[in-house]
Amino acid sequence: MSSLVTENQVKDLFIIGGGINGCGIARDAAGRGLSVSLAEMNDLASATSSASTKLFHGGLRYLEYWEVRLVREALIERETLLCAMPHISWPMRFVLPYHKDMRFEGDTPTSKLLGFVMPWMKGRRPAWLIRLGLFMYDHLGGRKVLPGTVTLSLPGTPEGAPIDDRFTRAFEYSDCWIEDSRLVILNARDAEARGAEIMVRTKVLSAARADGLWEITLQRGDQIETHRAKMLVNAAGPWVGDVIQQKVRINSTEGVRLVRGSHIVTKRLYDHDKCYFFQGTDGRIIFAIPYEQDFTLIGTTDAEHESPDKAPVCTDKERDYLIGFANKYFKQDITAADVVWTYSGVRPLYDDGASSATAATRDYTLKVDATGGAPILNIFGGKITTYRRLAESALDKVAVYFPGLSGKWTAGVALPGGDFPQDGVPDLIAALRKDYPFLTAFWARRLIRAYGTEAAVVLGDAKTPTDLGRDFGATLTAREVDWLMTREYARRAEDVVWRRNKLGLRLDAGQIAALDAWMQSKDDVVIKVGE
Repeated sequence: MSSLVTENQVKDLFIIGGGINGCGIARDAAGRGLSVSLAEMNDLASATSSASTKLFHGGLRYLEYWEVRLVREALIERETLLCAMPHISWPMRFVLPYHKDMRFEGDTPTSKLLGFVMPWMKGRRPAWLIRLGLFMYDHLGGRKVLPGTVTLSLPGTPEGAPIDDRFTRAFEYSDCWIEDSRLVILNARDAEARGAEIMVRTKVLSAARADGLWEITLQRGDQIETHRAKMLVNAAGPWVGDVIQQKVRINSTEGVRLVRGSHIVTKRLYDHDKCYFFQGTDGRIIFAIPYEQDFTLIGTTDAEHESPDKAPVCTDKERDYLIGFANKYFKQDITAADVVWTYSGVRPLYDDGASSATAATRDYTLKVDATGGAPILNIFGGKITTYRRLAESALDKVAVYFPGLSGKWTAGVALPGGDFPQDGVPDLIAALRKDYPFLTAFWARRLIRAYGTEAAVVLGDAKTPTDLGRDFGATLTAREVDWLMTREYARRAEDVVWRRNKLGLRLDAGQIAALDAWMQSKDDVVIKVGE
C-alpha cells in the first residue's frame, strides 16, 4: 500500500458520506461556488438512502406527535421535488381503510390528550380525527399539483376488491413515489458537473485539525491519501457517531439512535396502481405499494439496531410481523413463500430521549463544533423528503465561515434527465419507442423512469438490440452498464441491479455473477461524470 499527500488546492468543504444528505449538500455547495470533495466508503446510497419506503411524503402519522413544522416542510417539498425530477418521482394515491378498532401508538401526545379528555375511547382513533389530520395534511403545505383527500365507499370498487369485506369506508389522499437511490446518484452527478469531487469506495481513516485546516487521511483502493479542507461535514448517516468518536475524536454530547426499518416484496397483490395505508391494532402503520410494475412492496418496521457495522437484515420476526399485518387487510393471505425479496435499512435518528423507536423524532438536527479551530458540521437524522431543505440549512451553517457565499438556488432546478414537464413521462415513453422501435413497453418505461430525457443518450445510435452489446437479461445491456460505470459511479453488479435499478428482482444469481465478472474486466474505466 502506497501513500500520497495530495498537492491539489485546499478544498472549502470535505464531506464524509455518500447518502442523500451528503450528496445533497455537495450539490448545493458546489452550485454556490464552494470547492467540494466527498468520500463514500462503499457505493453511493449503499446504506440508509437505498432502503427507504420510496416515498416523498409529509409523514401523516407525525401529526400525532405534533411535529407540525416537519410535516409542513415535507409537504411543501413534495411538489418542489416532484417538478424537479419527474422521471424518478411521481404522484400516488393512498387508500386508508377505516374501522372502529384502529388504535393510537400509545406514546403519542395526541393519544395521551385524547385519553385524558375522552377516556371512553380507550386509545381508539376516531374517524373524525383521521379526517381532521387529512384536512391538515391537504392544507399545511400549500398543495398545488396533487389532488386532495376524498372519502371512498369500498364495496364494488377496485380499491375495495383486494381487501376484506369488513372494510366499507376509506379515505384517499395524495403523496409521491421516489426512486431513492437514483435520487442520490443524480444529486452526486449534478454536484460533480458543478465542480465537486465525488470519490466512491474511499474510506476516511482519520481527520485532524492542523494549522487551521482539516487534514483528512483516506484510503482509496491500495492508496493512502491526505486531503485538506477548511471545513468538514459529517454526513455519515448511521456512522455519524463513529466519525465523531473514532475518526475526528472530538468531545460531543450529541447522540444518534439507530432504528432499523425492514420491508418485504411479494408478487403483485392487486391490479390497480394505488397504495394502501394500513393501521394496526398496536397503533403502528404499514404501506402496501405497487412496485416495479410486477410486485408489491410492504413496510416498514421500527426496531432498535445496535451497531452501524452490523448489516441490517429483515429478520424472520419482522417478515412475519409484516405478513400478519397485511393479512388483517387483504382477502388473500400471503405467506413467507410469497416473499421474493426483503431489504432493511438503518435510520440514524437524533437521540431525543424518546421512549420507543417509533416515537423518536424524524426531524434533522445540525450541530457545528469549532472549538478546536477548523469547524465540523455534524448531521443527525432527517427524512429523504426534506433532504434539499436539510442541505439548505446545512449551507446556512456553512455560510458563517464563508462570507459572501451566494444564496439558495436548488428549488425547482431539475436534476439530470428531469428537464421536462411533471406530467410528461407518457410522451417521453412514446417518443423513445418511436425512435427505437425495438424497445418493448416495459423496457422503454424502465429507461424513461431511470434516465428521463437522457434515455436516448444512453441508447445512442442503436438500431437493433444487438447494437447495444451484450444482453445481461431483463433488458439490461452492455451499453447501459457502460453508462452506469462511466457516468454513475457503478463498480459492481450489486451497484447496478439493486441501486441504479431493481433488476435484481428479475435476474438470477448466475446472470448477476456474469454481470459482475464483466464489470470487473472493465476496471480500467475512467469516470466521466459531467462531460
